[in-house]
Amino acid sequence: MNEKVAVLGAGMVGTCCALEMQNRGYEVTLIDRLEAGCETSYGNAGVIARSSIIPINGPALWKSLSSLICNNKASFRYDPIFMAKNITWATKFLMNTRQNKFKETVTALNDLISLSITQHTKWAKDAGVQDLMRDEGWHYLYRNDSTFKNAALARQTFEEFNVSTKELCLEELKENEPSLQPIFKKALWIKDGLSVDDPQKLVQAYFNLFLQKGGTFLKEEIKNISSQGTGSTLELAQSSDMLFDKVIVCLGPWAKNFLADQGYKITMAYERGYHMHYSTHDTVSLKRPFYDVDGGYVMAPMAQGMRLSTGVDLSDINAPHQLSQLNQAEISAKEAINLAGRIEDVPWMGSRPTFPDSRPVIGALPNQKNIWFAFGHQHIGLSTGTGTAKLIGALIAKEKTLINAAPFNPERFMSRIC
Repeated sequence: MNEKVAVLGAGMVGTCCALEMQNRGYEVTLIDRLEAGCETSYGNAGVIARSSIIPINGPALWKSLSSLICNNKASFRYDPIFMAKNITWATKFLMNTRQNKFKETVTALNDLISLSITQHTKWAKDAGVQDLMRDEGWHYLYRNDSTFKNAALARQTFEEFNVSTKELCLEELKENEPSLQPIFKKALWIKDGLSVDDPQKLVQAYFNLFLQKGGTFLKEEIKNISSQGTGSTLELAQSSDMLFDKVIVCLGPWAKNFLADQGYKITMAYERGYHMHYSTHDTVSLKRPFYDVDGGYVMAPMAQGMRLSTGVDLSDINAPHQLSQLNQAEISAKEAINLAGRIEDVPWMGSRPTFPDSRPVIGALPNQKNIWFAFGHQHIGLSTGTGTAKLIGALIAKEKTLINAAPFNPERFMSRIC
């Protein structure tokens, strides 16, 4: 097509967008201040599953809201000052717990994740890394009967959207995962999900495929975007200014502050999260990740060791680390599986961008032909990166999209103010 496209951000979403636009015949330059997959895309639990269609702010949130406000759960923490400064986001987040909004989000995320799983399978094969993906699904584990009962809406939603699950008795759970301690009363096996033992390696495989096919990567900090006529100019920190026909912003949690400097108002917050890797004793292993619902963490077998990932910490992107959440989750995890010592000295922390309805923005604002947006995937960027790329590629090409693009319209929570 001889059109030049810049993709800003080399995480899972940005790398996939670069690869998709390249496959469509554009001349693509991928730009990031670090190497591919080094930040938010590195630290997730490695799960690619349709069970992620359930947003945090569903109707069931109200039952647990009083306990969450206490701000002492491993699954959920918040900074009161940050929340006060982002009261518009918080109010809209709660408004989206309504049943009609919940159904709208579940439908949209199901479409996006389903598309993404299909594309992940194809691109992993193209990149020669099919062995990174396990097709064993993952487990939701419940220590209390009451917690399992309270999750009835999630199970009903899985059934409605044909997510393949199976309730396991304790003997079946033991057969699936012999290393788990017998502390769980209930188990739900999410069967139609993939998981990867090195999310960063998967991003880098797609990135290497992009380079092998002639893509360009610039390790640069982007200072400014200015649009004129039919193109946009990028001002870079060290290189000369560059002109592109299209720019796709995939900067994840950094998009809000960057775009504010460009004159955009964005209602977005951050689901910060932590992880730590652990060594295990010789007889201890996991075949698949599990979510300890009462413990408020996910444990996943990774190339680096057993990865414990915490829940949500609603705090500013640059706020100091709050390690009490990880420490609390670690106590619960050691009750569930016989972990040995920590492998790293310092826990990893990442900020996951989240909009009030738990859906990303994918598309462009009205009358904006040159700058496109693909960010805000909260904690499911790994699950939705490839589908996001397919969707934005079709939108830019003005083709009929494979899924409904309307639920991801940037106008929901973005506006141009100058």
